[in-house]
Amino acid sequence: MTRDADQAVACTRLVYAFGETTAVDGLDLTVAKGEVFGLLGPNGAGKTTAIRCITTLLPVPARMVRVFGRDAAKDAMAVRRLLGYVPQQLSADASLTGRENVALFARVFDVPRKERAERVGQALTAVDLTDAADRLAGTYSGGMVRRLELAQALVSAPRLLILDEPTIGLDPIARTGVWEHINAVRAATGMTVLVTTHYMDEADQYCDRVGLMHHGRIRALGTPAELREGLGERRRAAGAAATDPLPTLEDVFRDIAGSGLDEKSGDFRDVRSTRRTANRVG
Repeated sequence: MTRDADQAVACTRLVYAFGETTAVDGLDLTVAKGEVFGLLGPNGAGKTTAIRCITTLLPVPARMVRVFGRDAAKDAMAVRRLLGYVPQQLSADASLTGRENVALFARVFDVPRKERAERVGQALTAVDLTDAADRLAGTYSGGMVRRLELAQALVSAPRLLILDEPTIGLDPIARTGVWEHINAVRAATGMTVLVTTHYMDEADQYCDRVGLMHHGRIRALGTPAELREGLGERRRAAGAAATDPLPTLEDVFRDIAGSGLDEKSGDFRDVRSTRRTANRVG
């Protein structure tokens, strides 16, 4: 457990329910300043609900969520000013140019008027969209759209960048490109990154730590290497040969979540939303 002064995010016994359905069930989670933290889990695990609580999009009681020491319930506006957020659903406006999209977010996040043009230009440069900045976003490829949304999130110079399935529907080259830009900005600014993804290879390669969430709680937590090694030890204790292949992070995911295809693994709206996003990005 990190000390309070070192925490970018701290969730303490976080609970959130939709009617009689509990999406987040006593979640304890800390994200250290400056790290890339991957929140993994099957559909319906509660990842997106937890993200929305952290971003103040869903109301939570006091003392359940803190962002850089700020209580998300008592000081929601201050928390929002610390965040950049790329949601799972597409947020770019196809009828605006890339520059106009980012400028719109600069106004929404109250970037001072005299700084807006420079900050918009910096955000577009950070994601390598300067040459395409004055084209309509509707002409962008899927990878360019995701990079544009990253620029939208970065224009306010956030201390915490939250990404909900940022590479959904992208081909491997575009996925790598998005992550290269995320890492470049992180290296330059020291910002913290909290990401959800279903791509285990991304989590393994890019995340400092990961938390495997299932039925609203964290079921396993550690570095990708620690989680792989832990599963390997459990398998050997159960009789597996020492010469068996080392487990992958996907093996750990399956071990914790099973098939993930039970009655709590999302609903029709979850599937429809994910497919719509993938189709628009692809």
